[in-house]
Amino acid sequence: MLASLLHAAAPLFASAFTLWGSPVTWLEVVAFWLSVWMVLCNLRVNPLGWPLAIISSLLYALLFADSRLYGEASLQIFFALISVWGWWQWLRGATGDGAALRVHGLGARQAVYAALATAAACPLLGTLLHHVTNSDVPYLDALPTVGSVAGQFLLGRKLVENWPVWIVVNLISIGLFTYKGLYLTVLLYAVFVVLAAAGWREWHRLARTGAAAASNG
Repeated sequence: MLASLLHAAAPLFASAFTLWGSPVTWLEVVAFWLSVWMVLCNLRVNPLGWPLAIISSLLYALLFADSRLYGEASLQIFFALISVWGWWQWLRGATGDGAALRVHGLGARQAVYAALATAAACPLLGTLLHHVTNSDVPYLDALPTVGSVAGQFLLGRKLVENWPVWIVVNLISIGLFTYKGLYLTVLLYAVFVVLAAAGWREWHRLARTGAAAASNG
């Protein structure tokens, strides 16, 4: 099935230009700009970011599968699916007390649990990719894959901590995609690092403002 999808998308794999000696496909170009738009929407807490995430994730799934990054490709399919959930959370989600979902922080105990679960899942996924795929970087592929799952769940619940998670994930991904010669995507993830830092700062401000408004209310 994967081979059929890659064959059907063959026109998108035509080279648009060359960057640092490596061809950049039209697929990568379109996915790049949709992804930048998506993160800008997330930074501004704009629900439009979720449908953009669905489209860009599906495009990147094809790109990564073609590059034998199967963990990343599977992750993009997961992103497309969980983005439906995230979209619903931002439009209709609520906190434990029934109030509308707002930007807020994660408790210390919850943060420790999330970090431990992420750390435990990385070697498990890496081992799985090593044994069931022909990936040449199974463990490096697993690191940003697992981290991205955590980041996406945190983002869907409007938790400030999604942004530092994305910073770490994006830095690891820069190394991974450099190795694979996906240089436009390397540039994208470098932009993501900057935007994630800006998002972290902005969401801290929103969380403080929301907490102050709640206490005054």
